[in-house]
Amino acid sequence: MSEDHYFTADPSVPFTRAPVRASVWGHDLALTSGSGVFARGRVDVGTAVLLRETEPPVGVRRLLDLGCGYGVLAVALAVALPEARVRAVDVNERALALTRENATALGVGDRVAASTPEAALADDEAYDEIWSNPPIRIGKEALHALLLTWLPRLAPGGRAVLVVGKNLGADSLQRWLGEQGWPTTRLASAKGFRVLEVRRA
Repeated sequence: MSEDHYFTADPSVPFTRAPVRASVWGHDLALTSGSGVFARGRVDVGTAVLLRETEPPVGVRRLLDLGCGYGVLAVALAVALPEARVRAVDVNERALALTRENATALGVGDRVAASTPEAALADDEAYDEIWSNPPIRIGKEALHALLLTWLPRLAPGGRAVLVVGKNLGADSLQRWLGEQGWPTTRLASAKGFRVLEVRRA
């Protein structure tokens, strides 16, 4: 059995595509997922909860999809916000390729930039909002380091919207973020997931 994970930079499993259809904020999205990428052939439950329990952002221009997978969040945000530009970040090269492919297929390829974390950090860009189904399974220490790397990229008054499984430590993560100086509130709870809003103080 393959040892590859969806957060592997270049998975060795053979690449096969799988279609995914999603209805997000009134838009029907025809997407392509693939093997070696998180949630092949489906919208994972956490992301589905995140999108169902929130309204699309209003009046924001610069967004980040942190851990984009095949690009569900990035593309949904770009489709819902015609004036916005979305940076989609992932360590998985297949995920980045699929995100670009999906963005182009849905007519938002000029406003979705998919790149590695290193490339995005090098650009020193600030974001009005960060949207993420973060990779909890990388472990608590790595997750904390990830969030403390990206949350400071929020512009003044910006926010992050995260979905985290309750059984994977959503409530303790909410407390920890508050202790780090990032006021965090729960926007919704459904199907064992919490939708958290993190504000730049």
